[in-house]
Amino acid sequence: MRYEDYIDLKYKPTKDDLICDFYVEAKNLIKAIGAVAAESSIGTWTQTTTTKPYMLKLAAKVFSFKKISKNTANIKIAYPFELFEPGNLPNILSSIAGNIFGMKEIKSLKLNDVLFPEKIVKSFRGPKYGIEGIRKIIKIKDRPLVGTIIKPKIGLNSKDHAKVAYEAWVGGCDIVKDDENLASQAFNKFETRLKETLKMKEKAEKQTGEKKMYMINITAETNEMLRRARLVEDYGNEYVMVDIITTGWASLQTLRNCNFDLVLHAHRAGHAAIDRKKHGISMKVIARLTRLVGLDQLHIGTSVGKMFEKKEDVLENRKALVDDFYGLKRVMPVASGGLSPLMIPSLYKIFGKDVVLQFGGGIHGHPLGTLAGAKAVRQALDSVLQGIPLTEYAKKHPELKKAIETWGEK
Repeated sequence: MRYEDYIDLKYKPTKDDLICDFYVEAKNLIKAIGAVAAESSIGTWTQTTTTKPYMLKLAAKVFSFKKISKNTANIKIAYPFELFEPGNLPNILSSIAGNIFGMKEIKSLKLNDVLFPEKIVKSFRGPKYGIEGIRKIIKIKDRPLVGTIIKPKIGLNSKDHAKVAYEAWVGGCDIVKDDENLASQAFNKFETRLKETLKMKEKAEKQTGEKKMYMINITAETNEMLRRARLVEDYGNEYVMVDIITTGWASLQTLRNCNFDLVLHAHRAGHAAIDRKKHGISMKVIARLTRLVGLDQLHIGTSVGKMFEKKEDVLENRKALVDDFYGLKRVMPVASGGLSPLMIPSLYKIFGKDVVLQFGGGIHGHPLGTLAGAKAVRQALDSVLQGIPLTEYAKKHPELKKAIETWGEK
């Protein structure tokens, strides 16, 4: 079969087909889009004598072609279910997002979305807890969860790390999280950090009467990651975090399939290397994959702060986490990246109550310190929930007032 033979605009996808939505830029669009379908199913650059008639039903088909300009188009490709091994995410991605990105026929190729059939979705476990399970553990029903990332993100020793966590919890944070590049370095060993921080967590819970959470980063080689997860569970902690892009989908499946009694927090460090421009895989697809493989919450951008996504992108990412997905539990969205207390009104309009709002510099950069920074964040959230403007609420809340003076318009 020639590349062009993989284009069939009269084809009607079946309920078991996997559908991919691509943006394509190429000098010869017809040849290029056929190449994408061929190279990700049963075809290659030339006719082969080994192609058998019974294989033709396995050919992927371009069934939608919407030209944008002379050299660009949006296309949809249907892949027969039989092309894939159920429950094997690396296999599926090697097929629909593999060599096709490196072909000479293609100038740019972006996988915008993937619609998985029920038969594939049901072969994965999905999240163990999701939004409802997380809320049950932390005992907060009707408001966004407030979190912080320890800053500096790397360099603190274990005792100082735990002290910063304690101040954030006492100030009003529900959650404290390691940053993506803190593992088990010599200055802050994993087990020492876990023990020291959990001591402070217990102290903060007794002092505040509130449930507190610690997301410790277990990212490592797979066997070591599993060992760290068991250690966290043995110490009685409820949460871990993992860097999903650098760890890889096979590792994530292994982690989920071990069935730990742990909420799995997904950090997306490295995502912009593949999803930012016109070539690669969109964050929306990464969100779908994260839900499929079974993590419980995921960073999806903010539309405010320092991350590049626009509001419409963030909302699409959110939909991938919370819309119906053949019964899989809903994943908790996480907004993080350059946030200050002043952004909470905008964040609440975008996300509603089902979100973890995470502040790094927006807490630890408060002129009066971490404790005051955490108080300012909770005060800002309280003002929004009560329908009171931040500036009005700040008149009786000095920490919020100082935050407005620090990060407000100059």
